[in-house]
Amino acid sequence: MSIATSPSTTDGTTALNTTTAEHLSTEARLASLLAELTLQEKVQLLTGRDFWTTWPMAKIGLRRMLVSDGPTGVRGEVWDERHPSMNFPSAAAISSSWDPAMADRLGAASAVEARRKGVDVVLGPTINLHRSPLGGRHFEAFSEDPVLTAELAAAYVSGVQRNGVGATPKHYVANDSETDRFTVDVRVGERPLRELYLLAFEKAIVESKAWLVMSAYNSINGATATENELLETPLNSEWGFDGVVISDWTAVRSINSANHSQDLVMPGPAGPWGEALVAAVTAGEVAEASIDRKVLRILQLAARVGALEGFDAVQAEPLDREDPIAFAREASAAGTVMVKNDGVLPLDPAAAPRIAVIGHNARYARTQGGGSATVVPERIVTPLDGIRSAFGVDKVSYSVGAVVQEGIAELPLEQLANPVSGGPGLRVRFLGAGGEELFAEDRRSTALVWFGGDAPILSSALVQFRTIYTPEETGTIRLGFSTVGTGRIFVDGVLRREATIVATGTDLGAAFLAPPSASVEVAAVAGVPLDVVVELDTSDRTGALANALSITIGIEADNSSPEALIAEAVAAARGADVAVVVVGTNSRVESEGYDRTSLDLPGLQDRLVHAVAAANPRTIVVVNSGAPVLMPWRGEVAATLIGYFGGQEFGRALTDILTGAVEPGGRLPTTWPATQEDVPVINVTPAADGTLVYDEGIHIGYRAWLKAGATPAYEFGFGLGYTQWTLDSVDAPAVAEPGGTSAVVVALANTGARSGKTVVQVYAERADSAVDRPVRWLVASTPVWAAAGETTTAVLDIPTRLLAYWDNGWVYEPGGYTLRIGTSVTELPLKTTISISTQEGTL
Repeated sequence: MSIATSPSTTDGTTALNTTTAEHLSTEARLASLLAELTLQEKVQLLTGRDFWTTWPMAKIGLRRMLVSDGPTGVRGEVWDERHPSMNFPSAAAISSSWDPAMADRLGAASAVEARRKGVDVVLGPTINLHRSPLGGRHFEAFSEDPVLTAELAAAYVSGVQRNGVGATPKHYVANDSETDRFTVDVRVGERPLRELYLLAFEKAIVESKAWLVMSAYNSINGATATENELLETPLNSEWGFDGVVISDWTAVRSINSANHSQDLVMPGPAGPWGEALVAAVTAGEVAEASIDRKVLRILQLAARVGALEGFDAVQAEPLDREDPIAFAREASAAGTVMVKNDGVLPLDPAAAPRIAVIGHNARYARTQGGGSATVVPERIVTPLDGIRSAFGVDKVSYSVGAVVQEGIAELPLEQLANPVSGGPGLRVRFLGAGGEELFAEDRRSTALVWFGGDAPILSSALVQFRTIYTPEETGTIRLGFSTVGTGRIFVDGVLRREATIVATGTDLGAAFLAPPSASVEVAAVAGVPLDVVVELDTSDRTGALANALSITIGIEADNSSPEALIAEAVAAARGADVAVVVVGTNSRVESEGYDRTSLDLPGLQDRLVHAVAAANPRTIVVVNSGAPVLMPWRGEVAATLIGYFGGQEFGRALTDILTGAVEPGGRLPTTWPATQEDVPVINVTPAADGTLVYDEGIHIGYRAWLKAGATPAYEFGFGLGYTQWTLDSVDAPAVAEPGGTSAVVVALANTGARSGKTVVQVYAERADSAVDRPVRWLVASTPVWAAAGETTTAVLDIPTRLLAYWDNGWVYEPGGYTLRIGTSVTELPLKTTISISTQEGTL
């Protein structure tokens, strides 16, 4: 990994990269457009036009640019099931492939999705580190290791931008947990900041040339991210970043941020800059040269994505396309980690086994995490769907086993009739203060979000939702809604419940996307329709999300007889040849806006697995979570697969692995603990003064586990396949040059009876270092595929920079370093030694 430098202007800021005549010409043309703008026009361009777009400026040929959430899918301008998106596997699943080519393909596929939806910029990848397993948003990030994260992030950025769409590494920087994320001040030393948290971003900037970076909510060492010198150094002055620093939504809080290298405030049109910034420039409090630099960067981004007349887009139409559904299926399988197999897998469909599928998440799988990364797929293939398709409906039973759902789950579309159109779905009406209809639309989901779009939320007094719901079963259901505000639910014309729901916590995102619920018991008869109407008052909406609306109408899970659910599952398992139990988390456990408090699976799922495993020794457990959970039953089951949030093709990918059609290709990118008490770095809660001190320094993830001498359930890098491998020899140069790379060549063989995959990992050690070092740290890795009986070689390039440490510069400590090579952080059968040739010094 190299450090790039860029020319600096007289005020210390970094100029746009202009290393060729073509770039010089582009810069001159952009400068001429800048000269046509008034100060007011320039400042206007620095704040968004609305939630998702930037301001157009017809006089210079600038159209709006549309940005969209979606590190593993692209939602587009509206959050709308009528305009579905691909739901790719979560970043944790992608990273488990340990395959930069997979991340690159995800980026390319995301760019194709973006262009399909008219999106110019994808707000991803998320490349914060898995510092603590309690982090609520870890499903959206890659790994606990900065080198693995950097490799995957750079590949993702390259894939997106190769297809002409801007990528946005986020959240810069040290936004590694969610608790008090708007106000927390992360106190982190220079060494861990450089060697861990910034290192994760560096390669995406220096090598993949990301067109944007998103600044975070949190503070770093006393200064908020949007007013932090880190935006200039190292981002601009050392790494040569020439793109746009876009803020996280509402992260910019003052005029002072304009004096820093923060370029674009989102969302708009209101914000802390605007006319106040014009006044500050006029008063000499903010230099107009600073405004000009920001505008030039926005214009350059517009030129790159094809939003500026007279400039050729980097790529007007995506070049790199593949079938997105086939890719989603392949990626999910490639990231699925098998951590145990006593020989029960793979299963043979031709043997016609009777399979008991058990678990709430088997039928209602989580394919993505909660929060702003959410997309609405056209359809989801659940584990139950996939297993029934592969083995036959008559051979597969289903039992819920234990309730995982918390709060309201949306009503199934096939049980809904729109009272106006007669088609599936519901009618939504926005009404004025006099009851007049301002806007109406027919929707196909009862989980609805308006976050941009045409709905007149601010001018309405009431929103009415109406559908004809036909239950499938007879009994008592709890019908209700989840939102913030005052709402009422009517059934067959009768008011059954009125409630005012108040948001919990202080995080706006969590309050908006995961609000509390209110429900009422309703007698249901199978096949007998219920006329359901929900009204939501909207006349007094205020605050940053006043023009946004989120509501889910549906049913709370019936958990009135938990023991009976377990008993039913046990009976099904006892009568089957194989039991497949799908356990997992829910949206109240893993989501943007809050961290976890426990690593336990929610509900009675652990008791369920214990009971099923006792009833059937051929029990396979599939873990449907985005981050580590505890598995106290892991020694009792025959096989365990970690499927993460596997995307919309999760069920088919899982079945491909269960049947042996494909290899379980994943290896753990994060340590999975045996108990919560064992975790050496776990705190995510700021102190009373608002600070969160990273006092572990450079020792996070497996580094901290090794330092503590603790043994996890499953270590970093671990994973099993359907074949066996031997690592036979290693060859490496004796001396490494500072700033260069060294090629390590590993000979290995697939000694099993079928083709397969392994991941070769190289770790460095420096036992006699003059400074604090990890016991060992990852410096290179590569996936390897080989046919049965095949011998092959893996070549891994190790940047010497990864052997250096930070002390006001990168210090290369002379002498020998041990390189250990293997298939996990503790399974390292090969070793060699490499020395740094220089005298100790700083580069």
